[in-house]
Amino acid sequence: MNLHSLLKEKVSEFISIEYNLNFSDLEIQSTKKDFEGDITVVIFPLIKLLRKPPLEIGSEVGNFLVKESKYVESFNLIQGFVNLEISSEFYLKFLNEASEDDSYGFIKPKSTSPLFLVEFASPNTNKPLHLGHIRNILLGNSISKILHANGKNVHKTQIINDRGIHICKSIVAWLQYGENSTPNDHDEKGDFFVGKYYILFDKIYKKEISELINSGKDKSFAEKNAPILLEAQDLLLKWESGDKEVIELWKKMNSWVYEGFEKTYNDLGVNFDSYYYESNTYLLGKDIISTGLKNNIFFKKDDNSVWIDLTEEGLDEKILLRSDGTSVYMTQDLGTALLRYKNHPKMNGMIYTVGNEQDYHFKVLFKILNKLGFDWSQHLHHLSYGMVDLPSGKMKSREGTVVDGDELISEMKLNATELSKELGKIEEFTTYEKEELNSTIGLGALKYFILKVDPKKRILFDPNESIDFNGNTGPFIQYAYARIQSLIIKSKFSLTKINLDFEITQKEKNILKQLTQFPVAIKAAGDNYSPALIANFTFELVKLFNSYYQSTTILKVNDIEIKNFRLTLSSKVGEVIKSSMKLLGVSVPNKM
Repeated sequence: MNLHSLLKEKVSEFISIEYNLNFSDLEIQSTKKDFEGDITVVIFPLIKLLRKPPLEIGSEVGNFLVKESKYVESFNLIQGFVNLEISSEFYLKFLNEASEDDSYGFIKPKSTSPLFLVEFASPNTNKPLHLGHIRNILLGNSISKILHANGKNVHKTQIINDRGIHICKSIVAWLQYGENSTPNDHDEKGDFFVGKYYILFDKIYKKEISELINSGKDKSFAEKNAPILLEAQDLLLKWESGDKEVIELWKKMNSWVYEGFEKTYNDLGVNFDSYYYESNTYLLGKDIISTGLKNNIFFKKDDNSVWIDLTEEGLDEKILLRSDGTSVYMTQDLGTALLRYKNHPKMNGMIYTVGNEQDYHFKVLFKILNKLGFDWSQHLHHLSYGMVDLPSGKMKSREGTVVDGDELISEMKLNATELSKELGKIEEFTTYEKEELNSTIGLGALKYFILKVDPKKRILFDPNESIDFNGNTGPFIQYAYARIQSLIIKSKFSLTKINLDFEITQKEKNILKQLTQFPVAIKAAGDNYSPALIANFTFELVKLFNSYYQSTTILKVNDIEIKNFRLTLSSKVGEVIKSSMKLLGVSVPNKM
């Protein structure tokens, strides 16, 4: 029962009857808190169409809706806005229908529904996943769920950057200082183990630069000719030429990293439908570049490097192949894009979840694919997001100052454990139940804190602030859900129909109004690729319910009809909380 759709139909009917015109581009929104009303019709688009003053049009629309729609009781005008008062009958009918709908707000995809690919995670195999990766993973996973809830078929994928100079840096450092050890020898996760050698490479590299400068070489020469860097570059050339010994070593070290990644994904509750590897797609990228050269889309410079000139499009020249023939990120991204299209020729959209420092890269990538004549390039979208900072400052992976994702997850679980002890509300829980609850609270706090922020904005992540049971946090919302479940269990609640002439209070009406907005929030979150819209919706719903819970008797009321309504309302609030948090990848406990 979609009030927005009902109102749009009625206004279109009014325009057709009164003016013999067809019009459907109408905006319906919730009435702002400072004004009286429940739903607002924005009539600015009608001013140009009907050539009348906004107050005159608003009055005509309002009077028509009051007369012709049984759910509109009254209206008021604020310039180009018609604020409508909706009857209690509508909200009660909505509650009855929504209570029987276990998937309320969700559109179930069909086999013929549009297919969207969502790329996220996409790590390098030279270091563990850190806090920045965590935002990427949580954002991509949530967007996948939100698009699916909007009726889209979704395919979750990633490109693993498993080759290149950064990988060679880790290998060279391990060859020199690893003493042929393995992650098992040190009881370490494989990604953490390999990442140590990436950090070690940088330390040695800086030391060698200083030594060259002290010997009389200039800084530019030193940076390009440090011995350990030359070794890494030589290793990359050997890899690209198919040197068996180098390839076997590369496979071994990458396998350690993949095991580490999978553990982190499992801890976060994330999985993928497909994996692409740069070691495969960069060759296809080279073929694309060869074709582009033949068609004069790309050009070679004197040093044999390959470029594209996008200055006429307001961009710049972009390198596609180095002078020695080795590939760059753009090479493999071109190959990956084409391979994905070949694997999914019916895709209606491809979402790249990548930080905003790569905004320019994706503008160039999409432009190149368009110039190459690939029509499907029009369906590519870069989901750009801001970086994550800590109270101590920006993370730098080369210097080893990043927050390792696994350490962060462990810290969040530990914080939840300490908080549970302080509150002292789970003494009767078994050890297993306590561990499960603390994991749910800790991960819920992490996920919600990161996803409640608009993707475009930078985040200052504070673990202690995220796990507070008060305010706009995951635990605050999880506790509201657990409280509702306690009500349902104690009451032995069973669903019965609510009479449509039942009188509801303003607080009850406000909760019902918010519940009607759940499908709207899901659509908006999908259209804008923003889980923050789901988080904000849920926070507002929980605030409304908590205020109601604290001021209203629910279980100890004598009137059966009133008690049944309040439990039905509470139950639906709980279901929507669970559904909305599921879209964020957050679990909700039945008791806390």
